[in-house]
Parts: sequence; structure tokens; C-alpha cells
Amino acid sequence: MTTVLIADDQPLQRFGFRMLLESQDDMTVLGEAANGAEAARMAAELHPDVVLMDVRMPGLDGIEATRRIVASGGRTRILILTTFDLDEYAYAGLRAGASGFLVKDAQPEELLAGIRAVATGDAVVAPSLTRRLLDAYVHHLPATSQSGGSPDPRLASLTDRESEILRVMGQGWTNTEIAERLHLAESTVKTHVGRILAKTGSRDRVQAVILAYDAKLVKPA
Repeated sequence: MTTVLIADDQPLQRFGFRMLLESQDDMTVLGEAANGAEAARMAAELHPDVVLMDVRMPGLDGIEATRRIVASGGRTRILILTTFDLDEYAYAGLRAGASGFLVKDAQPEELLAGIRAVATGDAVVAPSLTRRLLDAYVHHLPATSQSGGSPDPRLASLTDRESEILRVMGQGWTNTEIAERLHLAESTVKTHVGRILAKTGSRDRVQAVILAYDAKLVKPA
């Protein structure tokens, strides 16, 4: 059973999400939060598998709430919900540690699939969308990002093959494409991706791709 916390300042929106999620045999809603402070507090108390996190909420917004929940070190994953598919706030949410983002007008089956994906440790943002998102908002990278100086220490333990795979992940290649183009078995690619996530401390594929941009392994198109 996947447990979900809904964080949105619109009561009608929360009601709609709850009705959809509770219609599923494998999901249950643990609670609802009307702002980021409530979301962070309830996540600490209830330990949901997934938080559906709105961005624009009164008081503490969804970005800071995401940052606090992720910083707590728990198993809760965050799925950012935004009204605009390339919203800079969604980008900020990914950088804060969210496992992906969806647009609020997504089809119900897309939302359900996204929750299930996040709950199992996957990233909701498809590789091609990840590339588009980061290309559009790469100018938000902080000035302290790597710029040709000393290598990012998070990459130090990667093998040459793992560095290569991280680079093409940042270019939007799926596991299938990596396997075909690098002449590897897909199971081998999955193993490499898992090791990359573990060695770099990335929560999921999205965070690994952000690292690739930070470390200048990938440049915007």
C-alpha cells in the first residue's frame, strides 16, 4: 500500500486528489496539508511514502517544505505539482530534492503512475523532459557551480564507464538507448545507474542529471 500526503492550499484541489487516490486499491491518503509548514510537520509525523506538493502556498511554500522534508533523511519522496510544465518553481523543487514533477492538468492515470513511480524510488520526469527542463533553467544554477576548476568531489569515485553513462543520462538517453548505443546489456546499464546514484548520493535519476549539469559534464543545448 502506497501512503500519500496531499499538500495544496486549495480545498477543492485536495478533495479531487483524495477522491482519485482513494479509488485505488493500492493507495491510501494519510492526510492533507494546506501550506508548506503543515506539510513538513505532517510528513515528520506520518512518514508517508509520497507527498503531492503544490508549489505556491501561503507562508512556507512547497519548495522550502520539500527541502525540509528531504533534509530530515526519511524515506518520504516528493512529487511536485505545478500549473506550468516548465515552471522555474518546479525546477527549484527538483533542486531541493523532489523526485519529479507533474503538471496539475495531467491525466488521472499519469498522476497515479507518477505516484507509483516515485514510491518505488524512480523519477517521474522522463529523460527527454529532464533535458528540456534543465536546458530551460540552467541559468538558475548557482554561481558556485563547477566552472572548469577542481573536479566535483561527488564524481571522484565514478569509473570511466560510470562517468560516461552519467553524461549521456544528462543528455536525455533512456536506459534502452544507453544499452543500444554503448553496446551494453540493459541490465548492465541499470546496474551502472544504480551505482552512480549510490556513489554520488543522488536520490534518483533527476538528481543525478542535475549533478551532471552542476559538474559541467553536460552543457545546455
